[in-house]
Amino acid sequence: MAKHRIYTISVASVYPFYVAKAEKKGRTKAEVDEIISWLTGYDQQALQGELDKRTDFETFFAAAPAMNPSRSLIKGVVCGVRVEDIEEPTMREIRYLDKLIDELARGKAMDKILRKE
Repeated sequence: MAKHRIYTISVASVYPFYVAKAEKKGRTKAEVDEIISWLTGYDQQALQGELDKRTDFETFFAAAPAMNPSRSLIKGVVCGVRVEDIEEPTMREIRYLDKLIDELARGKAMDKILRKE
């Protein structure tokens, strides 16, 4: 079975859309970066390095310094699919990120987005 096209797309090509989606709803680039850091363990410098290298999604998640164990608490529907039902690990990580950005854009509090309760 061929890999999904999203795996080969650079994170840098999608990142501006994450930021734009957040900013359109009054949120910030810093909050988007905080979400990515929480999910993957990339600090700001490392994240910028991956964006500059135009790292693809598959490599971005495979090389993530510390995937957050609390990410399994992320539930809900993204693109018509329940994230908790996605079996392929890389696709699930991509959809977790999509879900977190959606929650940010919908005005959810950061402590709730980052599953701190």
